[in-house]
Amino acid sequence: MIELYLSKVTESSETETAGKMYARVSYKQTMDLHDMAHHMAEHNTAFSEGLIVGVLTDFVKCVREMVLNGNTVKVGNLAIFKATVESNGLEVLYDAQSDKVASATMGTLKEGEKTGAAVKTIKLLAQSTGDFTREELKKDVKLSWTDKTKAEIAAAKGDVNPNANQGGSTQGGDNQGGGSGSITPGGDNTGGGDEG
Repeated sequence: MIELYLSKVTESSETETAGKMYARVSYKQTMDLHDMAHHMAEHNTAFSEGLIVGVLTDFVKCVREMVLNGNTVKVGNLAIFKATVESNGLEVLYDAQSDKVASATMGTLKEGEKTGAAVKTIKLLAQSTGDFTREELKKDVKLSWTDKTKAEIAAAKGDVNPNANQGGSTQGGDNQGGGSGSITPGGDNTGGGDEG
């Protein structure tokens, strides 16, 4: 179950989102390799927690090595990992005035420069695949409001009991009351969110 809270864009923001509220994920905890190994060991596996930690640690190192060598790494039903770059807008390959060429390096162009470092920065991209694509996640996810948000909604409605009659929005439509407090996916979350 993924719990959501509402975040309001400041009224002073000079955008069309000013004053609007957007659903955000309330993350429960950050799980590291040891936490994941412990969780995996509890799934009736023949492997010990220590062995799983070792395999996962080596896996992370190898993914990094492969990505830095220009490969993509596809972990089925999870993600495709690859390096991507944010690049500078070069106007020419060679600028005779400054005697600079386009270079496969990282850096920022100074004002007025037409060529130089091709890359501003490099980053890791994890693109969902298989059972983790957006369409697949929409089928499996269960959403609900955090207790605090349920209370805020109840207060806005004037309810004294925040757990009574707390329905969420339905598949792509408006909530007409009733329900268990769950939200089914499909509603429109324009204005950003936690895209990854």
